[in-house]
Amino acid sequence: MTSANPSPLWQPDAARIARAQITRFQSWAAEHHGAPAEGGYPALHRWSVDELETFWKAVTEWFDVRFSTPYARVLGDRTMPGAEWFPGATLNYAEHALRATDTRADEPALLHVDETHETRSVTWSELRRQVGSLSAELRALGVRPGDRVSGYLPNIPQAVVALLATASVGGVWTSCAPDFGARSVLDRFQQVEPVVMFTVDGYRYGGKEHDRRDIVAELRRELPTLRAVVHIPLLGTEAPEGALDWSALTSADVAPTFEQVPFDHPLWVLYSSGTTGLPKAIVQSQGGILVEHLKQLGLHCDLGPEDRFFWYTSTGWMMWNFLVSGLLTGTTVVLYDGSPGYPDTGAQWRVAEHTGATLFGTSAAYVMACRKADIHPGRDYDLSRVQCVGTTGSPLPPDGFRWLHDEVREDLWIASVSGGTDVCSCFAGAVPTLPVHIGELQAPSLGTDLQSWDPSGEPLIDEVGELVVTNPMPSMPIHFWNDPDGTRYHDSYFDTYPGVWRHGDWITLTSRGSVVIHGRSDSTLNRQGVRMGSADIYEAVERLPEIKESLVIGIEQPDGGYWMPLFVQLAPEATLDEALLNRIKQTIREQLSPRHVPDEVIEVPGVPHTLTGKRIEVPVKRLLQGTPLEKAVNPGSIDNLDLLRFYEDLARKRA
Repeated sequence: MTSANPSPLWQPDAARIARAQITRFQSWAAEHHGAPAEGGYPALHRWSVDELETFWKAVTEWFDVRFSTPYARVLGDRTMPGAEWFPGATLNYAEHALRATDTRADEPALLHVDETHETRSVTWSELRRQVGSLSAELRALGVRPGDRVSGYLPNIPQAVVALLATASVGGVWTSCAPDFGARSVLDRFQQVEPVVMFTVDGYRYGGKEHDRRDIVAELRRELPTLRAVVHIPLLGTEAPEGALDWSALTSADVAPTFEQVPFDHPLWVLYSSGTTGLPKAIVQSQGGILVEHLKQLGLHCDLGPEDRFFWYTSTGWMMWNFLVSGLLTGTTVVLYDGSPGYPDTGAQWRVAEHTGATLFGTSAAYVMACRKADIHPGRDYDLSRVQCVGTTGSPLPPDGFRWLHDEVREDLWIASVSGGTDVCSCFAGAVPTLPVHIGELQAPSLGTDLQSWDPSGEPLIDEVGELVVTNPMPSMPIHFWNDPDGTRYHDSYFDTYPGVWRHGDWITLTSRGSVVIHGRSDSTLNRQGVRMGSADIYEAVERLPEIKESLVIGIEQPDGGYWMPLFVQLAPEATLDEALLNRIKQTIREQLSPRHVPDEVIEVPGVPHTLTGKRIEVPVKRLLQGTPLEKAVNPGSIDNLDLLRFYEDLARKRA
């Protein structure tokens, strides 16, 4: 593995290393907390996992985290799951997100761009004022600490204001993007029972307006816990009957009051997907997200008040929450609402040019689409302010590294990062002081004891294994919603290696300390960064009378693409003609998400199951990736081994 890329694609120069915040942090931590002064990042990382409590204490001091009541110790209990961080401490996430107002009141906190590609700004003082006004109105509506507040919103400034206002009163935020169909939204929001919902009348995407008023009406009917619905007229329509108007709630000049909550008080609910049942409702804490994101954005991404932080995302993806946290470092956050490729494939580079983005974040799929479309960003756009291009959502292929280096700028820091909704952060990725090798993430993140393990729990170097984390991270879930005994949480990450987090990615840790991600080792569907469980697809498709059973697989392709076939076993006398094909795609588009319409619909003689009746997705995925049948599955665990021959043959034909 290491011999494949002997020389780095990029190496930071001495001046860049010296001015990086992580370099200054290491010197300071050496003086005040016994961190190693020499040995650069590898030594700092080793210290951060060996001296976990000292490291996180140092992070809170370096970033001046304001505890309104002090903590008893950094780690009350380090057992996973259930680690107890900073017991006794109280604080507020929104207070930290808005404190740059004190020094940068008239500077932009948010820059908002839509498909017109005009840039509008919201200053720090205006953001703080709107949060103050809205949080007072939320309190007046009876929202109390722990109450859930939901958003059916695109990536617009109002969504940021709503999140921060919710956090400031101690409420729990949760959001879905408006391209999600009603069933997808209800599968998420019905679990958490929101008391307030912020909605738009529609959104613009790909040059078209998409009216969502009917969906909003359905959500209101099906969410009986709602006390109030707030209407944001993105398409200019009147508020529906009984809804409150956004502008009326955000017009007062009121300073926000920040509810001081325990460190482990819920901040938001994100949704991941297992292979069966409802999406997992992942709850992360105010304090855990605060310190994890300060570390990740301030040290790893090297963001500060002079930076402008853009990442293409929607409110249904954890990267949106991560993007909003750029405010914690005093950074100007760039929000883009629209298609990544409108009016042409170069759209995201145009956003970077117009906003002066210094950190440009996107998906690996977008990078590869630009390469295929023969886009020349460095030639056609002024990207002189872009210091770093970050990618996530899927592994960036080697050709993607080369293309960014050749077509954006040779002196470009390329940060392929990998983490998860489950921790709303990165396990590995950006380090401003380390070289970049083609096809590799620079290193594991500070405080994260990332390892690659074989099935028996032995660590591997330069070999593919399961991604595991052997120590707790502050942003790990405090629990899942509606999981009273913690069984679902435990089974999601800790059933393979007791007490150790197994994430569900195949990785290689190289002997030079870098990381290679090989894609999912489970069956989560990840399209353009939006994850969905196969169960969502089955529920929608199998309502069609012609479909007896189905199987959906998502496969990372060597060229950076993502192939998502849907296999269907038809009911007797049904035919997979054009009409049925269109109805299948329309059902998924409307009920779930346009992103999850399959690339192909393929008729199969049957769907294989385990002996306990579960569809076997991961073995089929492995077969389609070329793994021989005897290595892809334990034959004794399958109800009908002959059915697997079909998928094996299909893989052979595709190869």
